[in-house]
Amino acid sequence: MRTIAIIGAGPAGIEAASVLAAMEETEVLLFEKSATTMDNLRDKAFLFPDFSSAADLVEIMEAKLNRDNIKLHLSTAITSVASTSTATEAGGIMAWELQDASGARYQVDAVLVTTGYRVFDAHRKEELGYGIYPGVITSIDLEKKLKEGKILNAVGDIPKKIVFLQCVGSRDEKSGNHYCSKVCCVTAVKQAIEVRKLLPEVETYIFYMDLRMWGGGFEEMYRESQEKYGVRYVRGRISEAASTYDGKIQIKSEDTLVGLPLKMSADLLVLMVGMEPSEGTKTLTRQCNCADAYGFATTVNPHARDNETAQPGLYVAGSCKRPMSINDSLTDARSAALRIAEYLK
Repeated sequence: MRTIAIIGAGPAGIEAASVLAAMEETEVLLFEKSATTMDNLRDKAFLFPDFSSAADLVEIMEAKLNRDNIKLHLSTAITSVASTSTATEAGGIMAWELQDASGARYQVDAVLVTTGYRVFDAHRKEELGYGIYPGVITSIDLEKKLKEGKILNAVGDIPKKIVFLQCVGSRDEKSGNHYCSKVCCVTAVKQAIEVRKLLPEVETYIFYMDLRMWGGGFEEMYRESQEKYGVRYVRGRISEAASTYDGKIQIKSEDTLVGLPLKMSADLLVLMVGMEPSEGTKTLTRQCNCADAYGFATTVNPHARDNETAQPGLYVAGSCKRPMSINDSLTDARSAALRIAEYLK
């Protein structure tokens, strides 16, 4: 019997657990520091590009855990991962020991880290007023409103104008994150369409540096947002946001296509917050000497060996490596599971 530990019960961790549990003579220990699985997915209302229900995907993923050889450990934070033997001592397979916050130890044959991401804390961008003005919210806050089917402005009225701002906490020297978070552009397009479906009379604007429609159906969704739903796009960054006497948000920006300054008031300003490595990702990647400059996990080779670390038996998958969409994370998890299967043979 081979035992594999997976740290993080998001979509990637659950998908990998499902694939590995289908192998004979295999036990999977799946650890999650939260009291529930898939917290980042549960925050979502609908998924791009098909606007399918996030709740439906949660249900599908939860069903994959219904195997006797998957042992789910909720509210269990893994604090230490260490190899306990050399490859030659174990006949080609490293032995690994995990320890959780309560001091419990687990002996396993391979480890997969799927500790994922956290969203950028918009409080760090003080000039945009998040946490200061009620009319400034994040994309996560808006997603929760969309789940409830009710969007109101700071004074409890139905908004007439909503502005989305891209690249909050990404591609930004001030925040220290120079990378692109990959999913913010398409998420803003998706949310703007959802807002227009819910509130057909509302005006929607998306302020952007440049639009990066990375996947199949994304460019089509962007075009549809303009042609069918009337979403307007402004190329420019918002330099400042402030509250007005009537609870609206006044923004200062520049339309860089025409080279003119721009002022606009809106009922809601939505900050499209990017991805950062989760605290669990930062802790474990530092501990295992596989952290990049931001704390994401690094691999042996980004093309041929993108799930392997420099330590045999230690693998990574999903957005603990870099920002990924959900479907990219699921695909990467399957790849990692196959690599682990080959290693254990």
